[in-house]
Amino acid sequence: ATRTKSADVERADSGIGQMPARKWRNRASETLSSLQAWEAHRPCTDCGERDLPVETDVQNCNQRRADLCEKCRKRRTERKESVLEFVNTEASYGEDLRIIKEEFYLPMQAAGLLSQEQLQGIFSNIQELIDLNENFLEILQEEIDQAFDQGDHDLMTVCIGEIFLEFVNMLPAFQTYCLQQSSSVNMLNALEKEKELLRIFLNVSQNDNTALRRMNLRSFLMAPLQRVTKYPLLLSRIIKATTEYHPDHGSLREAKSRIESHLEHINMKTKQEGNTWTLRSFRQDSKKKREVINIEMRETALKTVGWLREETRFVMEGSLQLAQPPDGQWVKKGSKTLKFQNMQVLLLVNMKHVSESSLESAEPGPVKDAVLVLIRDKNNGKFHLLREPLRLSNCIVSTDPDCDDTFELIEIRREAFVFRDSDRARTHHWFRQIRRYSRELGSWKKRRNALPNIMISTPHTRP
Repeated sequence: ATRTKSADVERADSGIGQMPARKWRNRASETLSSLQAWEAHRPCTDCGERDLPVETDVQNCNQRRADLCEKCRKRRTERKESVLEFVNTEASYGEDLRIIKEEFYLPMQAAGLLSQEQLQGIFSNIQELIDLNENFLEILQEEIDQAFDQGDHDLMTVCIGEIFLEFVNMLPAFQTYCLQQSSSVNMLNALEKEKELLRIFLNVSQNDNTALRRMNLRSFLMAPLQRVTKYPLLLSRIIKATTEYHPDHGSLREAKSRIESHLEHINMKTKQEGNTWTLRSFRQDSKKKREVINIEMRETALKTVGWLREETRFVMEGSLQLAQPPDGQWVKKGSKTLKFQNMQVLLLVNMKHVSESSLESAEPGPVKDAVLVLIRDKNNGKFHLLREPLRLSNCIVSTDPDCDDTFELIEIRREAFVFRDSDRARTHHWFRQIRRYSRELGSWKKRRNALPNIMISTPHTRP
């Protein structure tokens, strides 16, 4: 009887009356409508605008791509197409390079149609370009594949600018090829007239070899020139479709500026060598002109020290004022008594290969050598070295608080130089960088804390 009575008392509902329950359902319905309205007008994730189209179909609303407005949706599509165009054209260019090697160079070499010297004259550094293209394309393709695997179908995580800057050392290889192009074509024309077998081979290849697409050798040899001039155009398309808030936007602009500067430099070198042809010309501004000058100075410095380009790092470069004091008492007399001249100075560091550097080494960095290259201002279109490079392993670098706008570099048992920049803070930065490498590499670094006899004691030196 007790069990039945308690069952009668037990309520079947939640205990809320009909009126509160109706109000709760109405409020929940209003909240849901409000959320749906906010969802429909959610700001665009790219530009922040609220002009997104209202989706009436729930399925279409869920499938709406990343809550983008129509303008940003179109921009992402254009960016994806531009990125894929960059990668696909790089692959096509690589295929043309392989045709040059496999369909022309190797058969001509195997048949003995030309000597090795003649082949080198015609095909120049084609193998270097092939290696660079394969490495560049491999990284590009990995980025594309990784983006798709992570669900990034718009390729927004692919940073072409950053990748291009990592491979910026391929630009000097293009320069070598472009500067030899005129002599390569002239040599090919002369040999084709002279050697009948070569002429027959080239004609048969063009007409019967389907891989050549009925193109002759001269057309394929133009592929590197066409590719290097197309880079700025391809990068411009990606920049146009990339919002300025994208992490790759700055790198894309820097990459475009670097390639344009190299093209202008190639044109300048072409004119100096007396050639009439030029690559596609781009409008120069003051920044590009400075970059062209920097490229030429780096080439002069590399040629002087004889280091490999991939092992060399340019730590600092720019204009400094230089003086050579007649004695060691210039500090007491003051730097105003010195006669300064403007000089272009480059600080170069030769880096070790990974296999050469030991993980247990006490050295702070994998540095083999460091030098200062002193270049006079341009004269008759060329740079001139003041002297042979200053090896920092044989130099002592120091400063005096009474002349804090200068620093002194003494080459052991040889000359002394006083440097300064027009900006005092930049003078200090030059001093710290040069002193760092001179201390790391100098065998004398444990003696007197690297201070020369004419300078003051350690506690007064600049930190």
